[in-house]
Amino acid sequence: MKNKILCLSAAMAFVAFTSCKNYAQSSDSDSAQKEYAGKEIGSEFDTEIDKLISQMTLEEKIGMLHGNSMFSNGGVKRLGIPELKMADGPLGVREEISRDNWAPAGLTNDFATYYPAGGGLAATWNAEMAHTFGNSLGEELRARDKDMLLSPAINMVRSPLGGRTYEYMSEDPFLNKKIAVPLIVGLQEKDVMACVKHYAANNQETNRDFVDVQIDERTLREIYLPAFEASVKEAKAYSIMGAYNKFRGEYLCENDYMLNKILRDEWGFKGVVVSDWAAVHSTAKTLKNGLDIEMGTPKPFNEFFLADKLIAAVKSGEVSEAEIDLHVKRILRVLFQVKAMGGGERAKGSIATEAHYQDAYKIASEAVVLLKNDNNALPLKLDGVKSIAVIGNNATKKNALAGFGAGVKTKREITPLEGLKNRLPSSIKINYAEGYLERYEEKNKGNLGNITSSGPVTIDQLDPAKLQEAVEAAKNSDVAIIFAGSNRDYETEASDRRDLHLPFGQEELIKKVLAVNPKTIVVMIAGAPFDINEVSKKTSALVWSWFNGSEGGNALADVLLGKVNPSGKLPWTMPKNLMDSPAHATNSFPGGKEVNYAEGILIGYRWFDTKKIAPLYPFGFGLSYTTFAFDNAKTDKTSYAVTETITVSVDVKNTGKVDGKEVVQLYASKSDSKITRAAQELKGFQKTDVKAGGSNTITIKVPVKELAYYDVASKKWTVEPGKYTLKLGNSSRDIKKEIIVTIK
Repeated sequence: MKNKILCLSAAMAFVAFTSCKNYAQSSDSDSAQKEYAGKEIGSEFDTEIDKLISQMTLEEKIGMLHGNSMFSNGGVKRLGIPELKMADGPLGVREEISRDNWAPAGLTNDFATYYPAGGGLAATWNAEMAHTFGNSLGEELRARDKDMLLSPAINMVRSPLGGRTYEYMSEDPFLNKKIAVPLIVGLQEKDVMACVKHYAANNQETNRDFVDVQIDERTLREIYLPAFEASVKEAKAYSIMGAYNKFRGEYLCENDYMLNKILRDEWGFKGVVVSDWAAVHSTAKTLKNGLDIEMGTPKPFNEFFLADKLIAAVKSGEVSEAEIDLHVKRILRVLFQVKAMGGGERAKGSIATEAHYQDAYKIASEAVVLLKNDNNALPLKLDGVKSIAVIGNNATKKNALAGFGAGVKTKREITPLEGLKNRLPSSIKINYAEGYLERYEEKNKGNLGNITSSGPVTIDQLDPAKLQEAVEAAKNSDVAIIFAGSNRDYETEASDRRDLHLPFGQEELIKKVLAVNPKTIVVMIAGAPFDINEVSKKTSALVWSWFNGSEGGNALADVLLGKVNPSGKLPWTMPKNLMDSPAHATNSFPGGKEVNYAEGILIGYRWFDTKKIAPLYPFGFGLSYTTFAFDNAKTDKTSYAVTETITVSVDVKNTGKVDGKEVVQLYASKSDSKITRAAQELKGFQKTDVKAGGSNTITIKVPVKELAYYDVASKKWTVEPGKYTLKLGNSSRDIKKEIIVTIK
């Protein structure tokens, strides 16, 4: 049951075929700022497509509008129209499964690279890494002869408890779109479609099948739609996945406002809309309101809403055949676009190669976030160290999860323990102790897929023998490293977490180990925030890693040992207390049959900064083994017209003794605004690699239109004239320089 339900995620797919352009170059080649742009779906094959449609029977056309296997629609063999073959894939291409059920196909050639999860990718704050991710994954998709990847998942992180926070990217719409666009472009360059999901307002797993989401129009436009809009307008995504839930009373897979009025009419989307698996609830309405392909979990495929029921609706005159042709034409266009039809040399693929493992390594090593490092406890100094205690179930826990949910069947997943064994000199003895057991209350495991309460209930008592073993290992070692946090059995699709507590008794374990060995480093492996207040106070070094892919353990070991200088930054706010987070402070999560986003535009750090609430670790935070200074911050002019672009430059100096990467973050604020605004909003960022003692000049371009708010009365994006403060820092709470500009 668990496997069956968790696969529902499949439903969302992005279709995009793309090429990238390099627009703005800064004065330092290392800090070149790239803008990625996709390739538009063309009409050059329309004559051929119209001819094909004219030769098709009604039954053949309708066969293309619904699942004909678990991950494909129907093709028309006699006319050379192939099935559109899809694959799950936020963390890598999912294993092959049976055509008509969730059982693995049992192949030996469907092993794939496991890539870092979305949260980790966003933590790199590096658009180039996102492009690498897309390109690499696109090649794996082609090696498996797939046409569409059901990814990326770009919903907003609204609550720290969200079951899919690990898979999503950020609480900030700007960071979200700047990572999503190059990923889609990179993917679609390989002649496959991205299926961007889950469109839209899909921000919780609790009651996701029916919850009716209420969001005011300004909040919808400024927070929940920008990443989807950029995916369509900039990345030219070829496919979008409709979400499970309702929005303003209508299911999202039959929502005229979202699918027709916004997506197609306003944004000019030309691709296909695919349903999440079993997210369709009607026949004529679904088709008329913008869905193209209905996918789902096993009932006979002819019983889908867009199968036999649709044939009957056409025959009764409820749906016209011209309406059917419109949707078939959209599907054929994207098949031609990715060269699944029409000839043309299609990109070749490769899978689970050393080059791809290296891509996963690069992303993982830039994703690791250093949260605390008192007295330079890290990187580990090995002089005189004869033994290291490695403690915690997470030192050996694997998170690819084979084909399960968003999982990957991979031959390589380096655990943290294996990473240390690979990297430490053989003269150092590793004393491993599991420390805590991953255990759940059977009766409260959560009824996945039909969620009215939240996720699994953990057993938080430590096993006395395991605890004793860990304490002895720590006592008898020069240094101890505890690998704590979460895993992908606990953070999962189809349920949200109950609270932020560290499960399985880990907090007590950390306390006991620290008591016998003060030289203890704590590494958290998780995809979403946890309550680590006490842990953060007690330990001198705290590192945050993610579900970080095939090479995650090697990347982590390289950070701990100083081969890699950490450069990750948090893509969301780590609260001190769950009730400090906006969706919880306003008592508007998870709702019941309806959920009202009462915090409005004040999601994430916008709430914390505007309400002056101190987080445990702020949005954009991450330390380095070196130090940086910002100097000589300036703009190219002092005042700008609405049509212009502000060019901001700043010198980033590495004032420490080792090379390192810093992320310059640009926030904008307007203190005398006539409208309600957040205290500040991210409007630009740039990662730069600076040699020890060296300096780079970073240029960030901010189109003035990025400063606009959505004016509900005029239904337009509006830039308020007046003075704006541009703040440059290395987190939302560490602003180094401010520049005031005037918008005319």
